[in-house]
Amino acid sequence: MGMYQHIRQLWKQPNDELKNILRQRLIEWRRQDSTVRIERPTRLDRARSLGYKAKQGIILVRQRVPRGGRQREKIRKGRRSKHFGRRKNVDKNYQQVAEERAVKKYPNCEVLNSYYVAEDGTHFWYEVILVDKAHPQILADKNLNWIAMPQHTRRVFRGLTSSARKSRGLRNKGKGAEKARPSRTANIRRRKDI
Repeated sequence: MGMYQHIRQLWKQPNDELKNILRQRLIEWRRQDSTVRIERPTRLDRARSLGYKAKQGIILVRQRVPRGGRQREKIRKGRRSKHFGRRKNVDKNYQQVAEERAVKKYPNCEVLNSYYVAEDGTHFWYEVILVDKAHPQILADKNLNWIAMPQHTRRVFRGLTSSARKSRGLRNKGKGAEKARPSRTANIRRRKDI
């Protein structure tokens, strides 16, 4: 078993020592700003599998996102049946929101990917891998220079990152996924015209 597999296994089944370390980190992270640039990834195995490289032009950001706020307020007046549906279907997941907030702090970068780090009762933490698309080392890297092409501009706000594609239902193909493409709204419009 390689080093990255050992790290992955430890994250899946943390021992008591790692749990104590994570608890101390959460106490520290709560006091920090919501967007913090970090030197090295907390989960090296996950970052490497998502395209992270320790080179110039790649930035790591730990982004905090508040949990909750996804349910409508209780309606106190007007006892009608339509007033009792309080569930709110949110199109974006927390990870996508974290990516968008991170790239707003670094507008010259594009989001390559992101991964979950921690959570508590009030917040989620994600680490976002940002790429400076104008950096010479990125332009020279054949595995990363695709992100500098114009069709990938502001890709996080157009739902093109991995977490956004997941929330759009684009992880499935074929039977059962007929209404996901080209988009849910396009599919609704097409069926209304018929």
